[in-house]
Amino acid sequence: MPVGNMEELIPPERILLGPGPSNVSPRVLRSMTAPILGYLDPDFITIMDGVASMLRHIFGTKTGFTLPISGTGSAGMEAGLSNLLEPEDTAVILDNGFFGERMVEIANRQRANVIRVSADWGTPVDPDLLEAELRQHKQIKLVAAVHAETSTGVLQPMADLAKIAHSYNALFMVDAVTSLAGNPVEMDKTGIDFCYSATQKCLGAPPGLSPVALSEMALEALSSRRTKPMSWYLDLGLLRDYWQGGTRVYHHTAPVSMIYALREALRIVSEETLEFRFDRHERNGKALRAGLRALGLTLMVPDQICTYQLTSVQVPDNIDDVILRTRLLKEFNIEIGGGLGRFKGKVWRIGLMGESSRVANVLLLLSALETLLPQMGYEVTAGSGISAANAKLM
Repeated sequence: MPVGNMEELIPPERILLGPGPSNVSPRVLRSMTAPILGYLDPDFITIMDGVASMLRHIFGTKTGFTLPISGTGSAGMEAGLSNLLEPEDTAVILDNGFFGERMVEIANRQRANVIRVSADWGTPVDPDLLEAELRQHKQIKLVAAVHAETSTGVLQPMADLAKIAHSYNALFMVDAVTSLAGNPVEMDKTGIDFCYSATQKCLGAPPGLSPVALSEMALEALSSRRTKPMSWYLDLGLLRDYWQGGTRVYHHTAPVSMIYALREALRIVSEETLEFRFDRHERNGKALRAGLRALGLTLMVPDQICTYQLTSVQVPDNIDDVILRTRLLKEFNIEIGGGLGRFKGKVWRIGLMGESSRVANVLLLLSALETLLPQMGYEVTAGSGISAANAKLM
């Protein structure tokens, strides 16, 4: 007997305004229907080379090695930590949110000596705290930080951290999952040695790949390892042999359709240009933040340190987090995210990333909130949110 529902799968079309995934261009979806090629087909290798080249542009590196790892953003995180760290190496990790905590967890599993430099959720880490910690230790192998912390919406400045890390001969690793193609990363200019991201946010592709970039210093660290990485699947030395060079060495069966999707998404980014894309994310984010404030809602992160593509909002005391998000989904077809970790049930996370970062989505969400909040006992002035947002968009 058949098990489960055997009807054709037709998922609903949602307006995805959470922390990811974001909506995907029809062009990207169409690209995934292209014929499948073998993982060593010469035409597919040409596609791989093109994707790697476009990723270098997005990451802001001319000499770095780039590839999309088969896995989500956490695979990129684990690849960086498992390849750059060996047992007993010392890593200093900046922790100001849920994903900083995840880096600490993964680094501990590499049996590294992990030192945590923390800041309150919703604030960046003070570079002086990093330098003070580094002064107390010898032979720091790695410093790691989150650029745009997805759990809070804080944008952590990177240049000073990179300079401090390199002054102590440490590699500098950056989580750019929410920032890549939404904020300038500028890997070479900033001094980043390993950077990883994810396809489903500002890049505008489906989830399933983690673009990564390695500097020459990071590649040297890989080649000088005393032991093999604990993860075979995420061994960047083996993956490099597949993604680079004249003789491609089979490693695993690449997710061909996902690489097609990433390629088309990168083409869209290139056509828009990074500068216009950064400006679009900032402009729409400012409009949303103005509208939310006009509704009397409290934003968790000040404008000076926020990332405009991810806004965290305090859930009002008399509003049930889950009920509000459920009604948004059922009545308006809009998804927003709830809080993670210590913010669970306390914040909403609203994403305007990639294809989802549109003026129409800003106004639709504010209109929906103006409708739902009074019905749930939170009074707002009708039209105030939309009016404030429009003022920012003029």
